[in-house]
Amino acid sequence: MSAGTVQSSMGECAREVLDVVPVAMRVIRSQLRKHSATEVSVPQFRTLAYLNRHEGTSLSEVAEYIGLSLPSMSSLVDGLVIQGLVTRQTHPEDRRRMTLKLTERGSTALRKAREATAGYLEEKLGQLSATERVTVVEAMRVLRQVFTKVVD
Repeated sequence: MSAGTVQSSMGECAREVLDVVPVAMRVIRSQLRKHSATEVSVPQFRTLAYLNRHEGTSLSEVAEYIGLSLPSMSSLVDGLVIQGLVTRQTHPEDRRRMTLKLTERGSTALRKAREATAGYLEEKLGQLSATERVTVVEAMRVLRQVFTKVVD
């Protein structure tokens, strides 16, 4: 394989990711809104999902992940606290730092929204052959590995 072919493959790969990921995310956001519109917004869902994976995290860590300013993230978390989906606690070693944690109700809201969205995606992906589904799963695992190493 020549260097030009390798470059072309890398370029094609990058273009496909840039083209497909936004479309997939639009569908996922649409389904999240459809199934959790009465309880949580998409940014709130993303916050709940992050807290589910990173219990006891700080407001600034969640804000960085979600891509919001600290004041905006604080307002979003205020709403989650008012809804009983998240609790704020003083960090055991630093009284100035607050940690965030999902409540049982928050875990339930997250689970329900995920299940409904996953059900929709299962229907859509059910249109693929078994071989195509294996390919998608393998591709997602590779992308997860590539993007979880991204520090930027």
